[in-house]
Amino acid sequence: MVDLAGSENVKRSGASGQQVKEAGHINTSLVTLGTVISKLVEGAEHVPYRDSKLTRLLSSSLGGNARTAVVVTMSPSGRCVPETRRSLQFALRAMRVVNKARVNEVADRAA
Repeated sequence: MVDLAGSENVKRSGASGQQVKEAGHINTSLVTLGTVISKLVEGAEHVPYRDSKLTRLLSSSLGGNARTAVVVTMSPSGRCVPETRRSLQFALRAMRVVNKARVNEVADRAA
């Protein structure tokens, strides 16, 4: 299970210093994850898993024989509508990834 922390809105959170730098890294990783998901949906020959540490880490969970669940947390507050909308759009893109599920079999070496 990976908590992606969501996009960080620096202006709204009032973050400063190291927090701003960390928020930038989170946002960059999420953009790269979105690109990987888009490439998987398109069925592209090359999927840029190596573009971030996050996508390298998640590569075995995103395509091929994996099943991935996306949980989106939303706020009922009207001021959170833009972030909620972006989160739902991200989840919709992730839903469009089609994997070719198959049973993993272990060969019996004792035979």
